[in-house]
Amino acid sequence: MTPHLFTLLTRPDKAWTDIRRDEASNSSHYLLHLLLFALLPAVCMFIGTRFVGWSLVEDERIRLDTRSALQLSVVIYLSIILGTFVMGWFLRWMSRSFEARPTFNQCVGFTAYVITPFFLAGLGALYPTRWLALVVLIAAGLYSTYLLLVGLPTFMRLDSRNSFLYAASAWGVGLLVLVNIKIPMILFWMLVLDPNYERNLVQDQSYGTQEERPRQEPPGLQR
Repeated sequence: MTPHLFTLLTRPDKAWTDIRRDEASNSSHYLLHLLLFALLPAVCMFIGTRFVGWSLVEDERIRLDTRSALQLSVVIYLSIILGTFVMGWFLRWMSRSFEARPTFNQCVGFTAYVITPFFLAGLGALYPTRWLALVVLIAAGLYSTYLLLVGLPTFMRLDSRNSFLYAASAWGVGLLVLVNIKIPMILFWMLVLDPNYERNLVQDQSYGTQEERPRQEPPGLQR
């Protein structure tokens, strides 16, 4: 566990002060947090899609084979790492308009800590359902927004007026980065890597086999 995880979830104002102090002594300290926690959604997605599966219709369970689930997990992991660095570049570029002069490493590190709730939301992939995914992603988005608003003035050392405008700009750009990286990655996985799906019918457990179920005669043939 990285040292700032608990305080980010309980006392984010103190966490950002500690993160900024650590950054002064080691500008790459965020790498452990990013590389480690980016594995969480990737590993959970592998387990959920390979062993648990999801259902689109009643009495059917869909899973990925091992190769396809592993490829999906790698794609997700790489897209998280790439998206974090791209967002860090945009934060550095936008800082010119807000009287902030962070380094590229500082911007990437700030992004990595802001998206921590999305890393934890990856636990929802262990049981892939639409409603669970929707709930955890909304919760992660709300708390990440809170971390952004609280952390930006402390980490970038800005006044409240500039920090709010900077945060609003970062939020909008972050959404664009998410869409423009995740969608091509998923399309690449679907169209180029050609995943294999395994479909299983969920049988009624009150009967041992399909043959033991009572057969109903079609209407008109019943006596």
